[in-house]
Amino acid sequence: MKALILAAGYATRLYPLTLNTPKSLLPLGDVTIIDLIIGKMEEVPSIAEMIIVTNSKFYAAFEKWAASRSFRKPVTIIQDGSMTQDDRLGAIGDIRFAIESGGIDEDLLICAGDNVFTFNLNSYVEFFQQQQTDCVLVQHLEDAEELRRMGVVEVDGQQRVLSFEEKPQQPKTDIGAFAVYIYRRETLPLFKSYLLEGHPSDAPGYFPEWLSRKKDLKAFFAEGNSYDMGTHEAYRSLQELVNKQGF
Repeated sequence: MKALILAAGYATRLYPLTLNTPKSLLPLGDVTIIDLIIGKMEEVPSIAEMIIVTNSKFYAAFEKWAASRSFRKPVTIIQDGSMTQDDRLGAIGDIRFAIESGGIDEDLLICAGDNVFTFNLNSYVEFFQQQQTDCVLVQHLEDAEELRRMGVVEVDGQQRVLSFEEKPQQPKTDIGAFAVYIYRRETLPLFKSYLLEGHPSDAPGYFPEWLSRKKDLKAFFAEGNSYDMGTHEAYRSLQELVNKQGF
């Protein structure tokens, strides 16, 4: 299994902090968001390599960051050729780019590069291996506004996804899907099919929404927390939290 971290966005809502620094590399005490994500992935025995997809503008920043770190597993950084918000590929476009440019032909864990989370990825991967089907990571959530910003799923008693709706105005359930997905190797060519059909390329949750209508998808109920650093206030709060208790 390989792991792909999506870090090619421009995070315009965090300007001026992200004018010259990618969101994933903004400091949180002595570390960055991507340090925390890499640390989680390194704990999973099944993950043999971690791939970071970024854009051309921030590629050098990630290369400099990687040169200052010591990883326990191989970390590869690739860039998608975009230089601005206007010519970006979008998260799903970047997934397709990484699969095709890297010749990825094995199970793939995909994670957004801008969220700090405390979920146990090893338990998630073990669930995926037991189920032998594509999986999404979910939790019961009380905040309706939060649910409107993410994927919302319905599941049956066997944790099979019955419906998946990305960013719904009227959530059908209180089960929210986070941007941490695991796909079987035979599913990977479907990213190309999805894009060729003209579907949205931006939010990664649009792909499992489409996929759930074509094949079985299972939901893993995770324990832990996730922190989205999408605003200046959220970033300040996360800095305080990391400084206080660490991760």
